[in-house]
Amino acid sequence: MINTMIELSDVRKNGLLAVLPEVVIQRWYAQLELVDMPLGQVLYESGANINYVYFPISSIVSLLYVLEDGSSAEIAVVGKEGLVGISLFMGGDSTSSRAVVQSAGQGLRLRRLAMKEEFNRAGPVLHLFLRYTQALITQMSQTAVCNRHHSLDQQLCRWLLLSLDRLDGPELVMTQELIANMLGVRREGVTEGALKLQRAGLIKYTRGHITVLDRVGLEQRTCECYGVVKKEYERLLPDQLAT
Repeated sequence: MINTMIELSDVRKNGLLAVLPEVVIQRWYAQLELVDMPLGQVLYESGANINYVYFPISSIVSLLYVLEDGSSAEIAVVGKEGLVGISLFMGGDSTSSRAVVQSAGQGLRLRRLAMKEEFNRAGPVLHLFLRYTQALITQMSQTAVCNRHHSLDQQLCRWLLLSLDRLDGPELVMTQELIANMLGVRREGVTEGALKLQRAGLIKYTRGHITVLDRVGLEQRTCECYGVVKKEYERLLPDQLAT
């Protein structure tokens, strides 16, 4: 559902939009659209032209790499700290990844022409969004390393912590199948890993719902990959309201 009646308070709920100069927000204000982003919604497919850039405000989007046989694995997550659709201002109109809503909520979207026009001004949007892109590339690189060298238990902890950083509360609504697709593992592996974390008192896990009970415990249990990504976001985007 699209709601064209938005408040400036909605705009400032996204970390990137929150730190842009008022003059930029005023240029975009009439063109930004508030949209519902339900669980599992595909924002764009691999190889398809991207017509909008999305700024999540209460949702999380997974970027997935899809193989020819249909299997996929997550390469990054984007929430209220960032945007979806960097290809629009990085020189391409399409991307090799798929963008899927992994946690339902809302977001703001902006048409490609408005984004390109602002980026080509070579002002604050260009500098901020390039720094964000560098942070996102770090997350993608670290995800590849983590998936290759660390245990499913550590990967699941990393994924939970990255998701928590992009939500306002401690609960995630996710199906086992969707989590398995994100991590590129079998569904049974996700179930076993989640139950192990529940027995350790770190999370409460029921079908489709994960509530984090002990964030510090998750941070102690995960690998260094989470810390590397978090520090890079904080270094490159130090003035953001959301970390």
